[in-house]
Amino acid sequence: MITRLGRSIRARLALFASIAMALLCLITSSLLLWSAQGALVDIRTNEVIGSALRVVHLIKEHDGPPPVIEMNGHSVQAVDQSGRVVSATPDLRSAPRLTNLTPSPGTVSRIGPVCDVPQFHGECQIMVAFRVYDDDGHWIVYAFGPVPPWYVNPSALVLLAGASAALVVLAWFGASRMVAKTLAPVDNITHRLAEITAGNGRMRVPVPENADEIRALAETANQTLARLEQAVEQQRRFASDASHDLRSPLTAMRAELEEALLAADETDWRATGARLLTSLDRLQNIVTDLLMLTRLDAGAPGHLEPVNLAELVKSEAQRTRCKKKIVTSLEPGVIVIGDRLRLARLLTNLLDNAERHAESTIIVSVRQIRGEAVLEVEDDGAGIAPEHREVVFQRFTRLDASRNRDAGGTGLGLPIAREIAHAHGGTLRIEDCDKGARFVLRIPKNDS
Repeated sequence: MITRLGRSIRARLALFASIAMALLCLITSSLLLWSAQGALVDIRTNEVIGSALRVVHLIKEHDGPPPVIEMNGHSVQAVDQSGRVVSATPDLRSAPRLTNLTPSPGTVSRIGPVCDVPQFHGECQIMVAFRVYDDDGHWIVYAFGPVPPWYVNPSALVLLAGASAALVVLAWFGASRMVAKTLAPVDNITHRLAEITAGNGRMRVPVPENADEIRALAETANQTLARLEQAVEQQRRFASDASHDLRSPLTAMRAELEEALLAADETDWRATGARLLTSLDRLQNIVTDLLMLTRLDAGAPGHLEPVNLAELVKSEAQRTRCKKKIVTSLEPGVIVIGDRLRLARLLTNLLDNAERHAESTIIVSVRQIRGEAVLEVEDDGAGIAPEHREVVFQRFTRLDASRNRDAGGTGLGLPIAREIAHAHGGTLRIEDCDKGARFVLRIPKNDS
């Protein structure tokens, strides 16, 4: 239970509020008692002064004090000039002179506390001393009254203690309820996350109505869960498509071998080997593309260097075995910082895609527009419908027309090209053109 309280935010905050309230009550009660005790001391002092003055009046009126002084609640002694007690209240009738304190020379009174007087059992007393002059000499009248205790009165102490205890309990209850109400959305989010972990329901957490930090937390969590859900779905679809695309060449190779083994003596093994090599090439291309995507997804750094896009296009256009005509329009001096091999792979993938769909001509251009290096690859084929322009960048996605025209594509060329563009801080999109498809790569240009 103690460990649970120590770990609970609700209990810790309620305990903190209770301690703060207890300290506040202690300080307030101390100030109240101090003020009340000071006021009561003043009242008691005035009462003692009044008792002493009544005795002074008796001395003035009768040329000396009576043997016994009747006084309610106060102790009084009258001492003559020789220091002998000649009159006192009944409680001090047989007591010696209680104190030798006298008014200072030139004054007629002295007021102050005295302690350690045996007749008062060590309790401190408010003492008032008056010097009285008459024809026979002078007298010292002492009057004593008890000093009020620091707690003033037991009932006042009990009242303050009870009120303080009630306020502390109220602070605990109020803080606990307030924190519980505040953290209720957090409990709901925690419960929902536990359900999501167990695989129950959609990957979203409840969003509280109040526009506060917890609402911002829930919205951020939902954004993260949405991306996670999208990534999980993408990985699931990726695994499904990858297994299908890897199974296809393996199935084709197995069918070729089984058919050849059924009539081994009549099989043209050279032709069979050529067909097997075609399937192996397709399988190798898929594995190579998967490895490239894995490295790009992991953020593997490339070898960065200044790359002249015009020279890169010239080199790749000369090296490629493209069956379609390639027309280039290259602006010199367009340089970017990037990985030359990856940029070459991007260009190659775009050229391969254009070759599969072009009727006769592929146009490649490089230019600079507003501080960006722009590379465009355009073909004169059938083009891509606007609703499919993002679909083609999904992994293992090949439109029906593409599948009909080229069964050997892996469906990873364009996704790899876009990932390479993103890795260089750029974008790769399909933009409008008069005929065919126009792929536009934009990368921040290096001006140094």
